[in-house]
Amino acid sequence: MKEFDAEVTACTEDKDSYLISLDRTAFYPEGGGQPADKGKLFTKDDSCGSDTKVSEPIDVFDVHEREGEIFHYCSKSVEPGTKIHGVIDWDRRLDHMQQHSGEHIVSGMICETFHCDNVGFHMGKDIVTIDYNADISLEELKSVEDRANAYIREDHEFAEHWYKADELKNIEYRSKKELTGDVRITSFPGADICACCGTHLARSGEVGLVKFLSAVSFSKGTRIELLCGKRAFDFLSMSHDRNAAIAKAMATSVDKTYDVYMKQRAELSEANYRSGELEKLYAAELAKQYAGKDNVLIFNEVLSPNGIRALCAMLADICGGYVAVFGGSNRDYRYSFAAKDKDIRAWVKLLNTTLNGKGGGSQSFAQGFVKAERKEIQKFFEEKI
Repeated sequence: MKEFDAEVTACTEDKDSYLISLDRTAFYPEGGGQPADKGKLFTKDDSCGSDTKVSEPIDVFDVHEREGEIFHYCSKSVEPGTKIHGVIDWDRRLDHMQQHSGEHIVSGMICETFHCDNVGFHMGKDIVTIDYNADISLEELKSVEDRANAYIREDHEFAEHWYKADELKNIEYRSKKELTGDVRITSFPGADICACCGTHLARSGEVGLVKFLSAVSFSKGTRIELLCGKRAFDFLSMSHDRNAAIAKAMATSVDKTYDVYMKQRAELSEANYRSGELEKLYAAELAKQYAGKDNVLIFNEVLSPNGIRALCAMLADICGGYVAVFGGSNRDYRYSFAAKDKDIRAWVKLLNTTLNGKGGGSQSFAQGFVKAERKEIQKFFEEKI
């Protein structure tokens, strides 16, 4: 049901919204891990036909149930007795039904396969999370994902039935807690049977597909991230587009990006190692030029952060005073500051304060960065140290 007619039974102001109650509604109130529907209300004029909308739309931005009464959180007030025409945001509802129905199918299969319970469910704006009281790996979920998608393609019909309390004892169904009174039992036959208050699709084929994204340890069990329907399709399309762009940049095909990446990663690791060894040799030769000097200040745009630290440590061993090495340019310098037999902590604090910097370290060695011009740094060392 996408649209419906009803009559306003009550309207009260609540902070920045109006709580409207209706004598009947198709808006789903938040509950069971499923967010509320959104949509619009229009006041009606029966003399113009049953579906005529005559007012500016009244936004329904949230719906909650309290003690059996459903409240529509709305942007405007409406007088009790007013006849309205409600229109649900169908794209949002369809998305929720796809996520919810897909969750039913995979949960039924997971609970059966791993002999566990679904102990938590949350349908977020982007991702569905489900908690199970068992250790389950993403690798183990692949077989469930295959079975679930096969079940979806087979297009099974959804079923629901209300059972009275004395009938429930003869039915095996999933539920997070003990239930009493009349209970709605929902089912995707052959996949899941569950006590549920939410909205569902008419057939499993309408789910489209399901895709597991992750499985991580959580509170004595496993939290799984899941996408269903259009969310899953959009995610896979985005992943393909990005992988295709990476493949183009790597001059390879989309099925070879991982292999090429691992090869390039190994090559880069080897190049970094060789570069580091060369930096050490370069730093050692550079340090020799300052042997026996007192205070030393060096600017070097070639060395990496590791090279800056190495050079500063070498200078501290062969110089008699304070040594500082700055790398970078244009008010964005990284530094290392050291002294072999002196306490540098007060100087580092003053350096950071004066030159808009941040950093620290031990009594004899510190590192950090400053936001200052080169001449400002030089002036500090000339006047302060």
